[in-house]
Amino acid sequence: MSQVVEDIKPSYPLFRDQDYKDSLQNKQDMFEERHGEAKVDEMFEWSTTQEYQELNFAREALTINPAKACQPLGSVLCSLGFAKTLPYVHGSQGCVAYFRTYFNRHFKEPIACVSDSMTEDAAVFGGQKNMYDGLENAKALYKPEMIAVSTTCMAEVIGDDLNAFIGNAKKAGHVPDEFPTPFAHTPSFVGSHTTGWDNMFEGIMRYFTLNHMDDKKVGSNGKINLVPGFETYLGNYRVMKRMMAEMGVDATLLCDPSEVLDTPADGQYRMYDGGTTQDEVKDAPNAIDTLLLQPWQLVKTKKYVRDVWNQPGTDIDIPMGLKGTDGFLMKVAELTGKAIPASLEKERGRLVDMMTDSHTWLHGKKFGLYGDADYVMGMTAFLLELGAEPTHILCNHANKRWKKAMEAILAASPYGANCEVHVGKDLWHFRSLMFTNKPDFMIGNSYGKFIQRDTLHKGKEFEVPLIRIGFPIFDRHHLHRMTTMGYEGAMYILTTLVNAVLERLDEETRGMGTTDYNYDLVR
Repeated sequence: MSQVVEDIKPSYPLFRDQDYKDSLQNKQDMFEERHGEAKVDEMFEWSTTQEYQELNFAREALTINPAKACQPLGSVLCSLGFAKTLPYVHGSQGCVAYFRTYFNRHFKEPIACVSDSMTEDAAVFGGQKNMYDGLENAKALYKPEMIAVSTTCMAEVIGDDLNAFIGNAKKAGHVPDEFPTPFAHTPSFVGSHTTGWDNMFEGIMRYFTLNHMDDKKVGSNGKINLVPGFETYLGNYRVMKRMMAEMGVDATLLCDPSEVLDTPADGQYRMYDGGTTQDEVKDAPNAIDTLLLQPWQLVKTKKYVRDVWNQPGTDIDIPMGLKGTDGFLMKVAELTGKAIPASLEKERGRLVDMMTDSHTWLHGKKFGLYGDADYVMGMTAFLLELGAEPTHILCNHANKRWKKAMEAILAASPYGANCEVHVGKDLWHFRSLMFTNKPDFMIGNSYGKFIQRDTLHKGKEFEVPLIRIGFPIFDRHHLHRMTTMGYEGAMYILTTLVNAVLERLDEETRGMGTTDYNYDLVR
């Protein structure tokens, strides 16, 4: 069972060697007390039926892969978007290891994040001492210019007060009083990663601007602010900046982790790189307006912008697809008085040309999709523009208002007539739907691969292929560098979708003399 240098095998072929197969068989025979194959097959078949789906959708006490992550994970991503900022999680070390590895696997980058390693004694007596030592050590070791503090379940269950703990740490001299330490309470047992991002962002804005509004005047700096929300496609940060530059608009991207999460391999390690500066945050209330690119997930941020900064906090749809990008750019033009330049008009025309080229292959194709509220809404709107037909839309952490808004989008198009919208449901519910009302494809994150494998196990004709767009993407490389917003993002999504359709067509017509009805190379 040992490897040899001349023929090193990765896991898949290695574990097909006979000695590994024998070892697995012995484990099954001696320890697993397995049901027979016939019983396993019987239960699998039952789990694909309408009867099982009805029982599945009736369950209340169990969640199976909810298609969301927890609040502090979102707060960490938000913190990474600010210049020389160290995310700090008040909680156990294992939680922070989860956040770091989750982002490691998606971005393929090291993630700077620390915890104060709360253990049993802190769970009983509170974590203030951990906060004292943690803040002092983090500042001394990693030399950030800001530490952004959030919490995990343990700290929230015992009721630790971040405002008091941080204040006491400063009074005791563990960190200077003037050192920036914004915070947010982010209990993992409510909300989701998008809630945590929103909480942390509002916490950072509050720290720098709440008590410093006397000299602020809306519109005085001539800028607009863009708030991305929980966004893991690094190209989206860059395309927003590019479009604003082409319009001649002075815009501040409030939270931009695109540099620290995509650093070059040039021999220099960058713990901190890029990001929104503290001066930009302090100046943000002077902007003409603050546009929230993912408004359904930015509830606290919108309230803060309107109530404290006294800005309109204009509602816009996520700038995905043709109409979504059009609406965003026209709103920017309206706010700033800047014309949309010929370069963006030409880019829009190229997208329309691509849609025309590909519509025959996407028209009538059926898609099930799942993910975060704003992303799923933008993706649905673009699918309808392409003449595709969404069949099932699932967002675990969306609310009833979002569901009504989604149903209104679907009702406005003939291609949305047969679509069902599910909130508060998980991927095991979604699995049932893939069997009982099979679409042509799924669109979602990497976890959908297990659903694809289950549908394939029932038979090739039942397989629902997964198109990987969303977060997290663990089993493919470099997709996080792509773009889903703007005309450029729509081009990427369109290219991904139509080529998945064509690849599937090739896969289904490879039978020599049986399904290879023609030799057409041009599609």
